[in-house]
Amino acid sequence: MKKALITGITGQDGSYLAELLLSKGYEVHGIIRRASTFNTKRIDHLYQDRHILAGKARFFLHHGDMSSTGSLGDVIYDTKPDEIYHLAAQSHVRVSFDMPDYTGDVTGLGTTRMLEAVRRLGKGTRFYQASTSELFGSAKPPQSEMTPFQPQSPYAAAKLYAYWMVNMYREGYGMYTVNGILFNHESPRRGETFVTRKITRAVAAILAGKQDKLFLGNLDSKRDWGYAPEYVEAMWMMLQSDEPEDYAIGTGESRSIREFLDEAFGYVDLDWKRYVEIDPRYFRPTEVDYLLCDPTKANTKLGWKPKVQFKELVRIMIDADMELMGLTPPGEGRKIVEEKFDGWHHWDEQTISMEK
Repeated sequence: MKKALITGITGQDGSYLAELLLSKGYEVHGIIRRASTFNTKRIDHLYQDRHILAGKARFFLHHGDMSSTGSLGDVIYDTKPDEIYHLAAQSHVRVSFDMPDYTGDVTGLGTTRMLEAVRRLGKGTRFYQASTSELFGSAKPPQSEMTPFQPQSPYAAAKLYAYWMVNMYREGYGMYTVNGILFNHESPRRGETFVTRKITRAVAAILAGKQDKLFLGNLDSKRDWGYAPEYVEAMWMMLQSDEPEDYAIGTGESRSIREFLDEAFGYVDLDWKRYVEIDPRYFRPTEVDYLLCDPTKANTKLGWKPKVQFKELVRIMIDADMELMGLTPPGEGRKIVEEKFDGWHHWDEQTISMEK
């Protein structure tokens, strides 16, 4: 039985990845921060009580922190995983301008702490680093693995440091380490402060009579948006390849936030212009205007191609948020998931443990 360790397991990607790996027969371990309150709502449905299962449990959680070398090393040495998926980070770009030192420590140095522990373990563990399309910054689209990086935020700068550390450990020590340069990927489990989820949650709240305004920043930024469950499949595929290589993962289609508003509000016959107001506080000091992936390498070498298109992604998210609000959604989103995913990913698990 393969053993995997996931950092950031309580996040959007970590929760979907845990589901995928469990469906493939893995023993899955996750690192969570010690806190006085639980932050495990995305993975509560996966919890297995080892006392009841008497040695048959395959899902385990361990306390650790990206800023603590000792705690990370302890978990890695104790679990001795075959694969590590390093997803943990301070991942909110706008917040990184307010907390640049913390972002650098956790997002940048946290990766080095993980890599060094893996090197010292000496088991040949395969290591996946969650990189980001924010690395490209102001580079002209489309962007691929060969595009020069031009980061435009403390978050992107920290991720750039982590990217090169992954490459250095691969080249310098012969370790199996890869960067997944993932473009924006969304889902009903996306954090509520990220713009896509902020929009779809607002649509549901407006329909429920609980909200009448939505405050946003730059509506003209363009992003390559995909569906998160498909992107964790790409992560797994990268670590199954014979040779470690970096990959850019995206749909090859880019839309603006304004277009996202059109689709989200239009899906339920609302006019977003009646509800959306611009708040200058949400603008970044330096903006990334246009991200568009060239996924040719992933398409040809990994055989990875997205099934969910932009309009379908929006419908999935709106349906899920309407259900969370106790409303009856149009249902197209549920239908899309049921028709396009017949294996590990199911609609009923989209919102099973998400907060209302």
